[in-house]
Amino acid sequence: MLAFGSLAFLTPWLLTALITLPVLWWLLRAIPPAPARRAFPGVRLLLGLTDPERMPERTPWWLLLLRMVALAAAILAFANPVLNPRNTEGGSGPLLVVMDASWASAPAWPERVARVRDALDGAARDGRPTHLHLLTDPVPAEGLSFQDAQTHLRRLQGLAPAAWAPDRAAFATWLDSQDARFDSLWLTDDLTPAPDFVAALQARGSVRIIRTGRPVLALSAPVFEDGAVRASLHRSRADAPLPPLSVDALGLDPNGVERKLGSAEALFEADATSVDVSFDLPLELRNRITRIALPAQRSAGTVALSDDGLKRRKIGLVAGRQAREEQRLVEPLHYLRIALAPSADLIEASITDILNAAPDVVILADVGTVTTEERDRLLDWLDSGGLLLRFAGPRLAQSGDGQLEEDPLLPVRLRAGGRSVGGAMSWGAPKTLRPFAESSPFFGLDVPQDVAVRSQVMAQPDPNLPERVMAALEDGTPLVTGRRQGDGRVVLFHVTANAEWSSLPISGLFVQMLERLAVSTRAAQPEAADLEGETWAPLQVLDGYGTLGEAGLLSGVDGADLISQPVSAIMPPGLYEAGDRRIARNVLGANDTLTPLGPMPATVIEESFDVEEEQVLKPWLLLLALALLAIDILATLWVAGRLTGPRLVSGAAKVSMLALALGLATHADAQEAEDLALLATTETVLAYVQTGDPRVDQISEAGMAGLTLVLNRRTAIEPVAPVAVDIERDEISFFPFLYWPVTELQEIPSDAAYAKLNTYLRSGGMILFDTRDSNLGAFGSGTPNGRMLQRLAAKLDIPPLEPAPEDHVLTRTFYLLQDFPGRYARAPIWVEAAQDLEEVEGMPFRNLNDGVTPVVIGGNDWAAAWAVTAQGQPMFPVGRGAAGGRQRELAYRFGVNLIMHVMTGNYKSDQVHVPALLERLGQ
Repeated sequence: MLAFGSLAFLTPWLLTALITLPVLWWLLRAIPPAPARRAFPGVRLLLGLTDPERMPERTPWWLLLLRMVALAAAILAFANPVLNPRNTEGGSGPLLVVMDASWASAPAWPERVARVRDALDGAARDGRPTHLHLLTDPVPAEGLSFQDAQTHLRRLQGLAPAAWAPDRAAFATWLDSQDARFDSLWLTDDLTPAPDFVAALQARGSVRIIRTGRPVLALSAPVFEDGAVRASLHRSRADAPLPPLSVDALGLDPNGVERKLGSAEALFEADATSVDVSFDLPLELRNRITRIALPAQRSAGTVALSDDGLKRRKIGLVAGRQAREEQRLVEPLHYLRIALAPSADLIEASITDILNAAPDVVILADVGTVTTEERDRLLDWLDSGGLLLRFAGPRLAQSGDGQLEEDPLLPVRLRAGGRSVGGAMSWGAPKTLRPFAESSPFFGLDVPQDVAVRSQVMAQPDPNLPERVMAALEDGTPLVTGRRQGDGRVVLFHVTANAEWSSLPISGLFVQMLERLAVSTRAAQPEAADLEGETWAPLQVLDGYGTLGEAGLLSGVDGADLISQPVSAIMPPGLYEAGDRRIARNVLGANDTLTPLGPMPATVIEESFDVEEEQVLKPWLLLLALALLAIDILATLWVAGRLTGPRLVSGAAKVSMLALALGLATHADAQEAEDLALLATTETVLAYVQTGDPRVDQISEAGMAGLTLVLNRRTAIEPVAPVAVDIERDEISFFPFLYWPVTELQEIPSDAAYAKLNTYLRSGGMILFDTRDSNLGAFGSGTPNGRMLQRLAAKLDIPPLEPAPEDHVLTRTFYLLQDFPGRYARAPIWVEAAQDLEEVEGMPFRNLNDGVTPVVIGGNDWAAAWAVTAQGQPMFPVGRGAAGGRQRELAYRFGVNLIMHVMTGNYKSDQVHVPALLERLGQ
């Protein structure tokens, strides 16, 4: 390759033909020899005659220049010039390709995969062995295994970014133990300086790095401050201007459907690397927030999950007695207000009025007897999941509740009277607290030595008492007890809520114990010491694109590690649960920022993703050469005086023929469309709709290839390789079936495309719409893909739909099926609703017409379940263990039934098949 700035020639040796241009100039001058003079008397008879056609003495200079330019354009064209060529310098040794493959790589993942594919293609042409490694994966167990580049090319379509940072240090340490020599290509996410990693690569050979050239964005966890939900948007670089960015607060509505609850605009100042965004929402909406997201970029870093720390509880406070203003320090609710007011919404009213406000917690401070109506209301509220927190006092001790028999509003039976220690007539000195047991929700909290109890109500000995004790004094006497009541819980502090009976309410331990009971809002990022000793099980985790999914077989983590350790493969970002408390672990911690990679050594070759698209100039130069030759023909005829009369028509015809040839060359796509039509009409072809998302289109192609393979093996239908369809450009009437994966960002078709689609549906074609999101929600507007499907279908002539009934022909066209799983198996499929049919006694299946439902809609991601690699192996996991293999088989069977339905209509609804079907069903 020969390069001149942004212009390169892939076949530079052909440029040597340019030196022949001066020789050609001399040859083309066409100077005729001077005529010999001879005296001839008969010449006098020709005097006065004129010849209408004059031949020039020599070729005009401008015509020669025209021919030279045309010839030079042809020579340059065959030298394969390329504008803005990518760096494709070859080599002879092994090539190591490393990708950071972290969440920061997700926004430009297709571009990264394309650059890796280019590098591997170049290595394959040069015969170089390669090794591809993702730095988010563990280091190789053995040495680097350099293989043929085609082996790694087949891996590319199955790669995806991870939700954690790359472990460059571990790979650099491992490289130091290797002796191999190789060149390196590093596709970085442009975060975190890594001088040791670069030095380790340079010690093995030359290093080329591809950087994004764009700032990386990430969100911190949302917190509640100053009456609003706040979050910070960070960027890695302040030197690149950014437009205003929209940040959305998302949550579930009362029906469980995700909605956008609020939106805020983030605008970075010139030199700022972070900006705060605020959502001023009512309490009801604020408590529904599940995540904050940046729609402009999809990654685990631009999604910040919320947890119990964002939800401010509504807490009802009821006191058994009211104190005067000057006695507020001994008021039963005084210390509760101090502990709870900064992080909860407090309601002080009667029990009935508090329950009407649907509180999360009700606290009764020394309330003795409640009315029958209040008791019934409290029990109903507890059964639905409420938390009743009670504090002892003189009124409770004298009420007699829970002494003779177990009271549902108390966790244990109580002794009459109480216990007093530390006085003149007491049993001894004030008692301190015993360290909390592992089974206690307060386990891990430090017990201050200055917390002492002077009086308390006593619990009756009972076989169930030990399992209900949550905290005890040093002599084993229960201090806090609790038990389940329906879906709720009843907890009793055996001391008062003020400082009359103990010093607990005036200690920091009191606030921590209330937080452990899920009474108040916790900090967005609790301290590691607060969670130490608890095991937190992952409930849902984020992938590299910021999509929340099931945790699978991930094991639990220690509470201290959950806060102090960075996210990793064993602790990915997501929601973690312990008991009835949830904590969100996001990519960015409370005090984390984004640090750019920084400058590289001068010996490292740097490239950027932000480069102009590579353009091949050969077709344009050939077109220029042909156009100049056409002009040369006209100019030659004009100079020779032959563009008059019939000769003008002849010359025009010649130019027209040349123009026709040029037109055929520039409309090769018409031939391509004709070839596609010929293929679709002579063979059975499964087609899928292109979405514009390279990854989704690759999965669709692999899925149709897998279904094609199964159909060829099991049925008389023998489809050829699947094809992609552009609904704006291609004719779709040739295809009996289209698979249409729905993506959140795909473009709405034009009116012409909609007219084409409606004609297709009315003429017997079928479209399988797959929202690929049944792992997130049911069919409908509950997911972004579901909402996009509604927009796509707005102008389609789709008949009324219904969930596929048990006796629909799709359940028996080839296989007998009860459900239709794909990679997921939650959502039903929707088909054309059957007309009202008169029921006939003894007819087990409906007798339908021979039509085919024009659309089938679902979200089970069938293409991913069908998808196979070039070696015929499954591309994606389905289900778990042996059940996953069964689920994949059922997905293939559904695909076979679907295509058989397309080809045969409702043939299997004919009653002639009923006896055989009943025999198969065992009826």
